[in-house]
Amino acid sequence: MCGIAGIVQLNSGPALEPEILNAMVRALSHRGPDGTGFYSNARVGLGHSRLSIIDLEGGDQPIHNEDRTVWVVFNGEIFNYVELRTDLEKEGHRFYTKSDTEVIVHLYEQHGLDFVLRLNGQFAIALYDTVRERVVLCRDRAGILPLFFSEDRGRFLFASEIKAILPAWSRSVRLDTAALDDIFTFWFPAGDRTQFEGISQVRPAEMIIVENRTYSRRNYWNWSYAFPGEYLQMPLDQQSDELHSLLLDATRIRLRADVPVGAYLSGGLDSSALVSLMNENGVRPETFSLRFKDAHLDEGEAQSSVVERFKFLHHSVQCSEHEISAAFPRAIWHTETSILRNAPIPMMLLSGLVRAHSCKVVLTGEGSDEILGGYDLFKEDKIRRFWAVNSTSSWRPLLLKRLYPYLEFSPGRAQSYSEAFFGSGLNELGSPFYSHIPRWNLTAQCKAFFSKELHSELRGQAVNRMENILPNDYNSWGPFNRALFLESRGLMSNYLLSSQGDRMLMANSVEGRFPFLDPRVVDFAARLDPRLKMNVLNEKYLLKRAMIGKIPDAVIQRYKQPYRAPDAPAFFAQGEPGYILELLSKDSLKRTGYFDGDKVALLLKKARVGRALGAKDNMALIGILSTQVWHYLFVEHSGQASAVSALL
Repeated sequence: MCGIAGIVQLNSGPALEPEILNAMVRALSHRGPDGTGFYSNARVGLGHSRLSIIDLEGGDQPIHNEDRTVWVVFNGEIFNYVELRTDLEKEGHRFYTKSDTEVIVHLYEQHGLDFVLRLNGQFAIALYDTVRERVVLCRDRAGILPLFFSEDRGRFLFASEIKAILPAWSRSVRLDTAALDDIFTFWFPAGDRTQFEGISQVRPAEMIIVENRTYSRRNYWNWSYAFPGEYLQMPLDQQSDELHSLLLDATRIRLRADVPVGAYLSGGLDSSALVSLMNENGVRPETFSLRFKDAHLDEGEAQSSVVERFKFLHHSVQCSEHEISAAFPRAIWHTETSILRNAPIPMMLLSGLVRAHSCKVVLTGEGSDEILGGYDLFKEDKIRRFWAVNSTSSWRPLLLKRLYPYLEFSPGRAQSYSEAFFGSGLNELGSPFYSHIPRWNLTAQCKAFFSKELHSELRGQAVNRMENILPNDYNSWGPFNRALFLESRGLMSNYLLSSQGDRMLMANSVEGRFPFLDPRVVDFAARLDPRLKMNVLNEKYLLKRAMIGKIPDAVIQRYKQPYRAPDAPAFFAQGEPGYILELLSKDSLKRTGYFDGDKVALLLKKARVGRALGAKDNMALIGILSTQVWHYLFVEHSGQASAVSALL
């Protein structure tokens, strides 16, 4: 993975300034420390910051076609480039590199804008057709890699990260208050919003075409699921074998690299399956894990059982609370957005461990829960629907006790609290968001800390903005697949693969690869009967069957424990960091204007004496603090990297 940036003049204004394009690319140096490259004329400038993975010697970008009429800068990997190159060479195309990037320009020559449909990969692409005077941006189906854009003073600006747009931007940075409202509801901005007013994201599976002094947008793919009655019909063992075969090949092509490929190992089903699949493909990867002192968070025992089975060279890092608080401002500089949990920060420290062992690429299990039904959220939805059929039943809500057993303060343990929490919106069965109502309602309670001024500025409901992402056939999919869609198109794309994924990997110039998000695997999973994803309350049922005998039985039988990290207590366990005193003071809160200083002071008082234990208080404190850090770094200091060290 790398970083890309560019400028397109939409009118006949001043000629493009190379020094501005240079500054944009310099802001991406952490994404691509191995070199830079540029193409520019009077109207279009393309820049690239390279992390060398394939064709180390000859793969510098921009890449062009034979007559230099098509140019491309590209962040990511095209995993089926070997097969695509063979087909293109048969059509007469001539290649001058061994890189995966070069197939893009020749595919465009051969198929026009439909070139993207043939790509199996993770990518953010900027292609320039000099004959048609057309610039094409596109992003992979799942939204693994980021791409942002803004129209500013007659110029169309784009980059892999927002901080690389700012050197070319004429405006002052302002908070998009609707985006913050979304984050304090869903954990992410809905649609194409970002936290920066006037800067948008290219949506997953979207193509933006810039030509004739304007731009248009179109989706080239959408998440979709089989309708009830149209699910895949074949014997169970055959479906299990097919899933294994698809994952094996998805893993095989993601091992294509001219550098070593490692793997993240949590000890859960997904990462254990991946290292087994790597082993089946003849690769014995180095593996990397996070450890925590808190037994409720640590998965060391499960990790050890997998390492012992395969005899991998294994590395782990124990992440302390002090390390989390010390790394927090740097993490926000990379996420470029507010967060409500500390989970991204240890992931940044883990990618640092990977890089310290001279590894540039890791395979990781993101996507499995979203496409194959792994979260307790999906069990919760099934139980709540069962309960709603007879909402006065005294025994149906007892099933809620089976949820979230890994949480020290599980909402399922105290029956009265459980029924109040999970009963939120219980009878709103017609809501398109039924599966997510309790979670969103809980998160939205954090907005009680918004200032009166921010409350008055908000227009409309966050949930109404979420409706804009729903496809036309959404209501025909059945409840389970609707819940999968909301996780896949929402939280996964805009948080797990972003703040917790790409940004924390690229903070240390490490590329993550995601076999479960191979388009073939996604399409296969979308045709499965939901009962093969969750059999009663047994999550990822088909995947477990596919991995029997291939990974330890204890891993298959183990209750899923999602990755979590220490939250609010991390800031007070070993001495409060100075930036909390500075940024959460009443003066600072009044200056930014986002939060109520008196309410925040009470929350801080609770946290300092160890009483901010509930989910709402934890999310509120981290959300407030990350927003204040974001303001300091980007509104007050325009995203300059030096602002991070100044804050510590």
